[in-house]
Amino acid sequence: MSLLDQIGEPRDLRDLSDEQLAQLAEQIRERVIEAVAVNGGHLGPNLGVVELTMAIHRVFDSPRDKVVFDTGHQSYVHKMLTGRAGDFGRLRTKGGLAGYPQQSESEHDLVENSHASTSLSYADGLAKAYALRGEDRHVVAVIGDGALTGGMAWEALNNIAADDTRRLVVVVNDNGRSYTPTVGGLAQHLASLRTHPRYEKVLAQIKRSLVRGGTVGTLTYDALHAGKTGLKDALAPQGMFEDLGLKYVGPIDGHDRGAVEQALTQARQFGGPVLVHVVTVKGHGYDFAVGDERDQMHQAKAFDPLTGSALVAPGPDWTSVFSDELVRIGHERDDVVAITAAMLHPTGLGDFAQVFPERCFDVGIAEQHAVTSAAGLAMGGMHPVVAIYATFLNRAFDQVLLDVALHRCGVTFVLDRAGVTGDDGPSHNGMWDMSIMGLVPGLRLAAPRDGVRLRELLREAVAVEDAPTVVRFPKGELFDEILAVDRVGQADVIVRDGAADVLVVAVGSMVATCVDVAAKLIAEGFGVTVVDPRWVQPVDPAVVELAGSYSHVVSVEDNGRAGGVGSALAQALRDAGIDAPVAVHAIPQRFLGHDKRSAICEEIGLTADAIAQDTLRRLA
Repeated sequence: MSLLDQIGEPRDLRDLSDEQLAQLAEQIRERVIEAVAVNGGHLGPNLGVVELTMAIHRVFDSPRDKVVFDTGHQSYVHKMLTGRAGDFGRLRTKGGLAGYPQQSESEHDLVENSHASTSLSYADGLAKAYALRGEDRHVVAVIGDGALTGGMAWEALNNIAADDTRRLVVVVNDNGRSYTPTVGGLAQHLASLRTHPRYEKVLAQIKRSLVRGGTVGTLTYDALHAGKTGLKDALAPQGMFEDLGLKYVGPIDGHDRGAVEQALTQARQFGGPVLVHVVTVKGHGYDFAVGDERDQMHQAKAFDPLTGSALVAPGPDWTSVFSDELVRIGHERDDVVAITAAMLHPTGLGDFAQVFPERCFDVGIAEQHAVTSAAGLAMGGMHPVVAIYATFLNRAFDQVLLDVALHRCGVTFVLDRAGVTGDDGPSHNGMWDMSIMGLVPGLRLAAPRDGVRLRELLREAVAVEDAPTVVRFPKGELFDEILAVDRVGQADVIVRDGAADVLVVAVGSMVATCVDVAAKLIAEGFGVTVVDPRWVQPVDPAVVELAGSYSHVVSVEDNGRAGGVGSALAQALRDAGIDAPVAVHAIPQRFLGHDKRSAICEEIGLTADAIAQDTLRRLA
């Protein structure tokens, strides 16, 4: 049995020798690479925190002391050290380990939300609760430099610093990146701490001299290195954190486990809030990850561990079509600009940034700022395209509503990963956007059914200058082009066969499924028409009028049932005095576990068989 498989809980680490700990770190990296090579997942971030996570679990007493990982994608090592190494081959598979912390897996997991910049607020609340209950417990929040660009993190720091008695340790895992290099003034400040040449050179010289003096010399060095007014204050510009009222320790080499343990021990003994600045290398220990210039294998698909190359060459997907079309539009219109919240390549803006660097803005993990900045750009005569994952737009609803829509700003939101996303679990599914955006006066939302319609609807969206527009599309490979046989209002008629028995209103990526539904109903002798509204919000009056001719209406969408397109359609029919029953097929209002998209759709009834069978029952 390997040393890793003998670790049943964090306290097992404390009896290991330095040699054994080095061996354990190597085995952890091998296990991470093996699992992600098969199942995909976050490779680079986890390889970069092996020694850091080991140090945390050797110094603190989990689960009594709580460890909160910001975003949680870098928690693989934590899972292994808390008794789950043997299950790691089933990472991100149904019934296997989730790719993020999950309370149902272990008492060592607490926060499951995988949206960034929240860990410090959780930690602040936990520390307050333990203080009020008189419990002597520490809270450790691990947050990356990328997540520190989010406003919530600074709101939390402002409150954490207000009470110097809370047993709270903030560990800044500074690898200079979120997906790609971290941007903004904070990134520059951390870089100045990380690379200050005078600090590094002088401190190294003094360490060598003092350590030669034995125990007294070593203690003197520790005092200088960790003291508030010690050597580093004179040499390195870390004052921003201490000006907030936080004790600062660092920067520490995050791959020197002993040094990290020493820093964390000092932080634990201090008794109040402490920020420990740890510098790591994303992908450390795996050359293919470190050498990946794009994102250091941040989130890898299945790959060959011997070469680092993907097992399947990526084909054209929704994101690449959007990327290509936006560059074309950029050549035609010099007023079109792009904004991303620290996800330049995942959202398809990498090519636009390369061609038009002065017209592409990465604002860091700051969705609220991104949206209001877009409003300002629109007021200044530009047309911003804000590219963002559908689930992350939830964070900026107030800004969409009152900063963009209220002022009738021409801003286009492009929502990638809309609908069921699958492997990454509940907080990554884009199942809320159509419900939320449907509340915004004047906003128009489009859902393309294929790549041709994505190009078409993106151009229509950026042509709107007096209201916000949204274009949403799913994760993954494109569907084949689905041709229309007719047009009603703004809607495409996809299938028209037989009598006016059933009208199927198919939204975006569900059109292909609904074509199969139509075939099954037609085979049973029913007349069916399938329409793709294209612009699904607000409801097209032509679709409402068409529905009045049918005895039964079926709505199909990959959004939550509550407040989605089907709900709006049913309301519009009632308002028009049309009494045809409407069957709404959508995502149930619950948090979906991690699995493949197809398996989740099967589970929740968003398949052609399930929808056709339900429709036949209703017709009967």
